[in-house]
Amino acid sequence: MSLSITESELEQARESWGNALIEISLAFEEDGIQAARELASKAIDSVYGYAQGPVLFKPTMASGVQTFRPSKEGALAYFVGHSDKYPLDGGFGIKGWREVVSETSESFIQGDVALWMGWVSFTDKNGAITKVDKSWGYKKDEDGNLRIVLHHSSLPFLP
Repeated sequence: MSLSITESELEQARESWGNALIEISLAFEEDGIQAARELASKAIDSVYGYAQGPVLFKPTMASGVQTFRPSKEGALAYFVGHSDKYPLDGGFGIKGWREVVSETSESFIQGDVALWMGWVSFTDKNGAITKVDKSWGYKKDEDGNLRIVLHHSSLPFLP
C-alpha cells in the first residue's frame, strides 16, 4: 500500500463527502433527525480525521465563538443541527441536497498530505444551487484512507 496520495484519490474523497451529504439529507426526509444524526456520525467517522486529533474545520455558516469546529461533536451539530450546545446550527446536511459537484482550482500533494481548493456547488430538491469556496486538507491514515484534517468553507465574496 502506497502512502502517497493521488489526484484520483482526492477526487474520490470529494465524491464520497458529497454523496454522504446527500444520504444524510435523504435520511432526514425519510426517517427523521435520529436517522440523519446516526448516518452523519458514521460519515464523519469515515471521512474526517477526528479520531487522529483535532480537525481544522471552519463551516460555511458558523459564527462567533462557535465558528471553528475542532471536535466531532461540533461537526455533527453543524451537519444535522438539533443541538442545545450549538443553538445557531440549522443543519447544513439536512437541507434537501440532491447533487454535490466540485470544481478544482488547484491541488497540492506531497506524500501522505494533500490540499485541495476550489468550488463546491450544492443543488437542493427544488433545484436551487448554493456555490461555496472550499479548501480541504487531507492526510492518509495508516490504513490508506484519506482523512479530512482541514475543511474551510465560505460563501463567495460579492463586491
